[in-house]
Amino acid sequence: LVQLVESGGESVQAGGSLRLSCAASGVTYGRYNMGWFRQAPGKEREGVAVLYSGLSGTTNYADSVKGRFTISQNNAKNTLYLQMKSLKPEDAAMYYCAASLYWRRTWPMDPADFGYWGQGTQVTVSS
Repeated sequence: LVQLVESGGESVQAGGSLRLSCAASGVTYGRYNMGWFRQAPGKEREGVAVLYSGLSGTTNYADSVKGRFTISQNNAKNTLYLQMKSLKPEDAAMYYCAASLYWRRTWPMDPADFGYWGQGTQVTVSS
């Protein structure tokens, strides 16, 4: 049984940094594509960052966060991270961790390809 639990969201000022965590159980290292999505009120859920399945450590990012966000994984702790810096008000959203065995590797990521989701953690950015 795959379970994902996010944490780390909070209210920060623009220009600040946050690190989100996703504690993953039932996820075999390297077998799942692991992603971060976000959804702001009234907007569709969008893919932010992904760590490809396999052992290469390949990542990809939405253009809006490239150079500011970093996705990483601590396999010993079964935890996925999203390090966010230089936060902007438009980064404010509910952030979700997701896992997929069958992501088609399309970009932008299609949430429908991800079968496992956490409950989300709220990020608020004030200007």
